[in-house]
Amino acid sequence: MKNSFIRCGMYGWCMEVLWTGLHSLLRNDPKLTGFSSLRMFPIYGMASLFAPLSHILKRFSTFTRGFIYMLGIFAVEYTSGTYLKRRGKCPWDYSDSPYQINGVIRLDYAPIWFLTGLFFERAAGKKT
Repeated sequence: MKNSFIRCGMYGWCMEVLWTGLHSLLRNDPKLTGFSSLRMFPIYGMASLFAPLSHILKRFSTFTRGFIYMLGIFAVEYTSGTYLKRRGKCPWDYSDSPYQINGVIRLDYAPIWFLTGLFFERAAGKKT
């Protein structure tokens, strides 16, 4: 579980840096600057819980598993974001998005979280 937590934390960081770097294209940043926060490592590391969950969900379709993972990611993002925001330490703010809830989740990210959940299902379950 420890190795899985570290692996998921690292994968999450890398995916976020890639995602924010690609989004810099929308801001016409030719440097393609990507970034993350140290606070995100344990949040992404919690995806290691997908391994035991995937054993329970293995009889379900890919769509059902992805949907459940998406809901779980939204729940973790909302809970951790609300907790950090109350303390003035939340590294993200979605307040400008028309599809945001309390500035801590974006509903238009549902397809991203669906696919991310399926990715972490495999990443968390790998043996090292």
